[in-house]
Order: sequence, then structure tokens, then C-alpha cells
Amino acid sequence: MEDFFQNVSRYPRYFITFTLGIFYSVFGWLRPLLKNPVTAIALIGFLVGGLFFVYFTLQAMLGLA
Repeated sequence: MEDFFQNVSRYPRYFITFTLGIFYSVFGWLRPLLKNPVTAIALIGFLVGGLFFVYFTLQAMLGLA
């Protein structure tokens, strides 16, 4: 039984490592776009627009309005 709990305790560490790896690779891919001011403003605009889209979609789906 001890092996079971030891194995289950590894999953959060794996999840954190996996998530950080995804963010690191995406940021590495987007870093060249941030060097040019025009593409940086466009990228930030898309990110903010995407966050607003998700926020308003979840608000409408959950009936919080």
C-alpha cells in the first residue's frame, strides 16, 4: 500500500513539470515575435482578446450575467 501512495504522490510533480514545459516551449516560440514592437502589440492584443473571449463565454455558459 505504501508503494501506491508513493506512486500517486508523483503525479502532481509530473503535472507541474509537464505544464511548465509547455509554457516554456510556447514562450520560446513566441519570443522572436516580441522583439518587433508591431508584432508584440498584435500578440498582446490577441492574448487579451482571447482571455476576454474565454471569460465572456464561460460567463454566458454558467449563467452568471
